[in-house]
Amino acid sequence: MSVYALDSNIVSFFLKGNIAVIENIEKAINENHSIIVTPIAYYEVKRGLLLINATNQLKRLMDFCDLFSVGEFGDYLLDEAIRIYVQEKKAKRNTEDADIFIAAFCLHNNCILVTDNTRHFENIDNLQIVNWSVNPEEA
Repeated sequence: MSVYALDSNIVSFFLKGNIAVIENIEKAINENHSIIVTPIAYYEVKRGLLLINATNQLKRLMDFCDLFSVGEFGDYLLDEAIRIYVQEKKAKRNTEDADIFIAAFCLHNNCILVTDNTRHFENIDNLQIVNWSVNPEEA
């Protein structure tokens, strides 16, 4: 059984009714995999919805997070993120802090990152990535 950790864009796609994302989530559930929302994704999506006062979408987000829990943002995340930050800077890559924290969360918790922004994460060592914004047969 795998644990899939959702990036912000995948959560947003779900809220917008993206069929491929919904089908991939259903497929993972049917195959008894676990799904979790990364704490950074929760932060990014919820702050955006609150900013524009999108109450219907906010309700859908909260229902979604009741179904699939939100990961915890613990102290462990800081050291793992620092390690990734140093690795990225030494490689002369300017990876965004939010992406570093998402990758750190996934690596520490042995999750597969589900994102539409695969290029943002492809150079991070040992990080497993899938894109659920495409049809399940293609993912």
